[in-house]
Amino acid sequence: MALVVPVILCGGSGTRLWPLSRSTYPKQFLVLSGDDSNQSLFQLAIERANSIGGDQTTLGKTIVVTNEEHRFLALDQLRELKNIQADLLLEPSGRNTAPALTLAALYAQEQAKDHDSDPILVVTPADQTIQDNAAFTKALKQSVAIAQSGAIAILGITPTAPETGYGYIHTQRKSTDAQLTKGAYVVERFVEKPDAQTAQQYLEEGGYFWNGGMFVLKASVWLAAIKEYRPDILEATQAAYLGKSVDDSTGAHFVRPDKATFNQIPNESIDYAVIEKCPGSHFPIEMVELDAGWNDLGAWDAVWQVGKQDLDGNVIHGDTLMSDSKNSLVHASSRLVSAVGVENLIIIETADAVLVTTRAQSQNVKHLVGQLEQRQRKEKHLHRKVSRPWGWYDSVDEGERFKVKRIQVKPGASLSLQMHHHRAEHWIVVKGTAEITNGEQVLTLTENQSTYIPQGQTHRLANPGTEPLEIIEVQSGSYLGEDDIVRFEDVYGR
Repeated sequence: MALVVPVILCGGSGTRLWPLSRSTYPKQFLVLSGDDSNQSLFQLAIERANSIGGDQTTLGKTIVVTNEEHRFLALDQLRELKNIQADLLLEPSGRNTAPALTLAALYAQEQAKDHDSDPILVVTPADQTIQDNAAFTKALKQSVAIAQSGAIAILGITPTAPETGYGYIHTQRKSTDAQLTKGAYVVERFVEKPDAQTAQQYLEEGGYFWNGGMFVLKASVWLAAIKEYRPDILEATQAAYLGKSVDDSTGAHFVRPDKATFNQIPNESIDYAVIEKCPGSHFPIEMVELDAGWNDLGAWDAVWQVGKQDLDGNVIHGDTLMSDSKNSLVHASSRLVSAVGVENLIIIETADAVLVTTRAQSQNVKHLVGQLEQRQRKEKHLHRKVSRPWGWYDSVDEGERFKVKRIQVKPGASLSLQMHHHRAEHWIVVKGTAEITNGEQVLTLTENQSTYIPQGQTHRLANPGTEPLEIIEVQSGSYLGEDDIVRFEDVYGR
């Protein structure tokens, strides 16, 4: 019986979906699929990959490869999924998908020793949407059968338009080939993103499919292929993996490769490092067609395409009012957003930024993100409301020498024992019960009670109750940056 291990690659930043997607809260953790599930793209990807268990397979624990910075976002969303277990491999920096898959293959082999099995990896990005889950599961099961034979299976997306934003898979069906799995295609070659004329030609000729970056293959096959085509990536990743540390202190299973070694691994994708070299080689590669309403949500126009459109073609989210407007996407996060007499627009509102663009230009949002980077604007990375492993904080207001935050702490959670060199803080409890360490004192405060933390005082905020704790924090001082913090104790390893 085959051991099948879902591998979720969760390292993207989703810059084209700014301002909703930011580097500290990227698009895979957002609810954008357009259905009624209220699940993030990450959660939906995990559930789809786990749908292939059956009589002929043993489904192993899911492997999530994500950035160290996103570990608690991923963990919180994993905990919302029922009956799905996952281990998290934490990259200290983004080195693209080839090192990520190599890490996953090494880990899967190590975990499979007790099964005496060569695990089959079902590899999928975390930031795509699928409308027909049954068709997706069917394609995955067919791909597992291909991988069992020792070949590499890739899912090819049925093209619906002459799309210039995707790479293509050129195939040839060989139905008489006894070695070819029924219904699969032989991959002839991979082609780069074409211009519009070439994309139209591909569509008319047939035999060309979009490359969605989804693969099914044995761990040993991937490691053999990366050894042949990019031994430098394999050797460096193996060295980082051998120097790994394992952290189970928070109830999750975090695996951290050695940081210094990992940061030296060449930055390369799965496709460029290995997959594009496989056609015609001794690493057979076959394609399974996927016609399941796939979309990679690469820009806001794609979010409009998969969203629920009203009679005027508008997709709306949040507190919105529309009048005499058509074929537009309006996403309101924190206030009323209204539109009158507009067409084919994208309007995205968050608490600290607003984006307005045409649907046709939505791919170019990445240029704005580049400007934010050049100007060192915090809006590239952070929302006004920032998630933390213990809860979140929302920077409500700030001015010269003061900042006001609304802070929520999860039941049973606590912030680090810490101190600030340049600011003092006033804490006012507005909901729940707070256990506060203030120097040598330990206080228990409830609604409408408050305390003052002097500059330089060691302190900690904790929630001993069973309901969320909310406080208002008023900071005052000469410097109010988030980096003015000295941690003495921290259960989250920061």
